[in-house]
Amino acid sequence: MAEESFQEKTEQATPKRRDDAREKGQVARSAELSSVAILAAGLLALWGVGGWMMGGLQGVMVRTFTEGYAINLDAISAPAHMMSWINDFALIVAPMMVFLFVVATLVNVAQVGIIFTGKPLMPKADRISPFSGLKRIFSKKGLVELAKGLFKVFVVGVVTYLTMTSEADGVLAYMHMEVTQIFGFSSDLILTLGVRLVLLLLLMAILDYAFQRFDYEQNLRMTKQEVKEELKQQEGDPMVRSRIRSLQREMSQQRMMSDVGEADVVVTNPTHVAIALKYDTESMNAPVVLAKGQRLVAQRIKELARQAGVPLVENKPLARALFKAVQIGEQIPEELFRATAEVLAFVFQLKRRQSTTANV
Repeated sequence: MAEESFQEKTEQATPKRRDDAREKGQVARSAELSSVAILAAGLLALWGVGGWMMGGLQGVMVRTFTEGYAINLDAISAPAHMMSWINDFALIVAPMMVFLFVVATLVNVAQVGIIFTGKPLMPKADRISPFSGLKRIFSKKGLVELAKGLFKVFVVGVVTYLTMTSEADGVLAYMHMEVTQIFGFSSDLILTLGVRLVLLLLLMAILDYAFQRFDYEQNLRMTKQEVKEELKQQEGDPMVRSRIRSLQREMSQQRMMSDVGEADVVVTNPTHVAIALKYDTESMNAPVVLAKGQRLVAQRIKELARQAGVPLVENKPLARALFKAVQIGEQIPEELFRATAEVLAFVFQLKRRQSTTANV
């Protein structure tokens, strides 16, 4: 057992291993890819409907500051007016929020597909244990995530600084602009900064997704012993399967031997092959093989036939042909009808003679 625990995971994950991991919610997923997709979708939405949103927000603000003076606010009217402003604001931003939600859902589905499982939500003691939490933080994966986060903050900071520096004159001119001009310039600045961030973060996200796939495959790898154990669970122990097949053969042979006594004739080789045949003219279209065997099995068939008084007829070509061409319980093929009919005719004639002699 000690050796098994130190075996290298050299084998690719089996389909069952992958299904079990997926059921537990363990999939190759990049959070960075989802984040950059949402950022890109947000920029696209601002570019497409940003003007409409700005106009709507400007209208809400104008009504708030112009109509607010004429409104007598008290404990009853204040909540109603507050809800009205919130509704106006929600109607403006709702289309963008819905669009971002749809994009986030599609990106996640594209990465891992649709998963219905509650196992990741089930409470576990190690999730609330402070020691387990520290172990996760300082694990290899935790340190990698920390490094990614710090690098992303650095990239965002550098890009933001360079963008704001290049647009410093416009930012400083805010004090001389009207509100509509400020909104327009700010929108352009946000879009410029956003596009630059999206391009850099997209590159990081692609690299992160490749790393997540690689790490996922490495974690799923199995030792040779794990593969063997899984095969045992799915198909049973090879030794047990072999024993079952052996018992099945024995039972089949016992049934076959019990049918020898019902045969009309046993065609022999004469020593190596024995075929027990039965033919009922009323219920059968052709003779049927009740039993067959070679060497020791053939000897046993002949012994049982003698005990039951079944005639043994030596016919080497027919015995070999029947053994190769016909399985137990099957009718003989048409090309062997003539040779078999000659043997059966001889046997039936022999039985009639014996019956006549017995009657006399």
